[in-house]
Amino acid sequence: MRRSQSIATSVFIVDDHYMVIEGIRSLLQNERNIEWSGHAMNAASCLAFLKQQQPDVVLMDINLPDKSGIELCREVKEKYPLVFIIGLSTFNQQSFIQKMMDNGASGYVLKNATQEELREAIETVIKGNTYLSEDASQSLRKENAANIVLTRREKEVLELIADGMTNVEIAQKLFISVTTVDTHRKNLLAKLGAKNTASLVRIAAQLQMI
Repeated sequence: MRRSQSIATSVFIVDDHYMVIEGIRSLLQNERNIEWSGHAMNAASCLAFLKQQQPDVVLMDINLPDKSGIELCREVKEKYPLVFIIGLSTFNQQSFIQKMMDNGASGYVLKNATQEELREAIETVIKGNTYLSEDASQSLRKENAANIVLTRREKEVLELIADGMTNVEIAQKLFISVTTVDTHRKNLLAKLGAKNTASLVRIAAQLQMI
């Protein structure tokens, strides 16, 4: 890491709506480890500010009056690779999210994000990780659902997992080995991008697979 966790994270926002700027500033101003660096209401002002100083994190609207936030994101990352960018938008369409991430953004949150979400997003990207709000990640999963192909057996195992059955119980019901069930379970976790059984069932439900 390039910075000590004990040092406050400086945050800058680029958005053309003053109410949005003030709303986010008010959410973050009392956070102990976050330092407000200021704001810009268009791409030109943002680039002018960055020439003078570089904050740790930029919250960047994707719809700016003088330049697309997606284009600005790419330009900022090319000039200032150590600045982390979090896309900020009212849109949760997969195309917007994917384009921001492809152009260097480390995260994506919606403008209705809670204080906790904003704090978590900033803390996550500053560690070099990627953060997607629940709405954004759900949108990506739905858009990509058509690309997830499950075998007949995987579908059967998924339905039984959703019913709360254990590997042993599933093995007995399907007349297969426990090892085979475990393999199917691991494949399902990988295909759906789930961390555990609870998230597997939740994601499968969101994608209307169960």
